[in-house]
Amino acid sequence: MNVRFLIRRFSQAAVLLAAISLFSFALVQVAPGDFFDQVRMNPRVSAQTVEGLRAEYGLDRSFPVRYGLWILSALRGEFGISLAYNAPVGNLLIPRARNTLLLTGTSTVLAWLLAIPIGVWSATNRRKFSRRSSELATSTLLTIPDLLLFLCVLLFAVRSGWFPSGGMHSAENEGHGLSQLKDVAWHLLLPSVALALATLPALVRHVRSAMIEVLESPFILAARSHGIPNFRLLFRFALPVAANPLISLFGFSVATMLSSSLLLEVILSWPGLGPLLVEATLNKDVYVVVGTVMLSAVFLIAGNLLADMLLFAADPRIRVE
Repeated sequence: MNVRFLIRRFSQAAVLLAAISLFSFALVQVAPGDFFDQVRMNPRVSAQTVEGLRAEYGLDRSFPVRYGLWILSALRGEFGISLAYNAPVGNLLIPRARNTLLLTGTSTVLAWLLAIPIGVWSATNRRKFSRRSSELATSTLLTIPDLLLFLCVLLFAVRSGWFPSGGMHSAENEGHGLSQLKDVAWHLLLPSVALALATLPALVRHVRSAMIEVLESPFILAARSHGIPNFRLLFRFALPVAANPLISLFGFSVATMLSSSLLLEVILSWPGLGPLLVEATLNKDVYVVVGTVMLSAVFLIAGNLLADMLLFAADPRIRVE
């Protein structure tokens, strides 16, 4: 792979992360109030004690000084000190980021495994009933808001009792190894399916439109006239040619998955970044909020970088440029 291509992409990612950190830090800092507002309302706590606590956590310093200290802390992997937990933010984010990656990674794989065959089938079966049934299904899912979809999934889990209604582990399961893995997989099944359904319609439509454009190209018509079997024609010749826009779409699907997963984690009590972000926002735990936003941005940029690398490897025209 071209070294200049990698250097350019990673440089752009570094600049973007720096801009996101500055903007998010400034946005959180200018918000009215701070973590110690509730402490001030306690008559048994003096104003001198509150000011001492604010000075201990550096909240009484100017914005450039606070931002500079946070950058140094981020370079050490701490990302500041949580005001609520009195612990480095990095230690709070790592286990929850692992859970969020497990959920979004599983959902992304599942969504693409469903979108590719459904989109190819929809592109090749243009009969009136097949086309309309496919368009009706995708349009129906597109019109359902993510919040309503996730609430329906939660209601289904509670009413049916077939699936866990929240969490990542069963309280009664104290096993290890394979038993614990099965328990996590059982808790992961319903959230991953719900998250995949939230992004599936858009992916199916893009796969369908990309395949229709390729199937109408002259080389596919010539290959079909030579008697090449339809399955081989679709997946050996047409799909690789249609892969370029789909690879680019992969980066955007990661962003959609990540934003939707934060909402899903709150509704289904999945112990990821979503509940931690909501709790930190309500408590005005500024360093946890900034750390969560930065980690989400890292996931998003990493997904787009992966899509760029796949596109670079798949398309020789980009390598020539």
